[in-house]
Amino acid sequence: MATQTKGLLFRQLFELESSTYTYLLADTETNEAVLIDPVLETVDRDLKLIHELGLNLKVAVNTHCHADHITSTGQMKKKLVGLKSAISKFSGASADIQLSEGDRIKFGKHYLTVRETPGHTDGCVTLVLADQSMAFTGDALLIRGCGRTDFQQGCAKTLYQSIHEKIFTLPDECLVYPAHDYLGRTASTVGEERKFNPRLTKNMEEFVNIMNNLNLPKPKKIDISVPANLVCGVQD
Repeated sequence: MATQTKGLLFRQLFELESSTYTYLLADTETNEAVLIDPVLETVDRDLKLIHELGLNLKVAVNTHCHADHITSTGQMKKKLVGLKSAISKFSGASADIQLSEGDRIKFGKHYLTVRETPGHTDGCVTLVLADQSMAFTGDALLIRGCGRTDFQQGCAKTLYQSIHEKIFTLPDECLVYPAHDYLGRTASTVGEERKFNPRLTKNMEEFVNIMNNLNLPKPKKIDISVPANLVCGVQD
């Protein structure tokens, strides 16, 4: 996937079992890099790519405390000297960096800005590239959908407000990169989602009603994933 931002290396990676996207961003001059939402099952793949590209991974950040897979940040920290983990301070999870609204995750001359977007969980964040050309929305905004709100402090009203106030206020051409897609779609834009998202084009009352009646099955790995992810994916 190409990017408009000069001097930025970008890779979108996929984990098949949980349909999770992991994103690697790096400054092409300094080789400093950031990894978003890495998955335990693909830790070796990701480490190999980072090594092949000669990158210095500074931060591995999770957009929230995931319920459908275990993060690989803890394992990566054992293998990469100086790597720091990051997650929202409202996630309840341990990490080297506790993120808040407006914080910047720097890599070379680039940075990601934290926008708090709770609703799927209390600790959800959206990470926005400095020039607002890309937004990594985690499980808050998905392509033509959104994260569920029926567990893990979920609140449909809060999610609706988060997306409209923190994501839909970005430029229409801003690329949207979610944490998951189950239909093979890789990216969208803020303008597309504002226009075509079948849930978020509704008013808040209609949205809450939709979310309260999804009747989705519990994620298969929730009872394993959440406790593990609260301790950076590493359990004794």
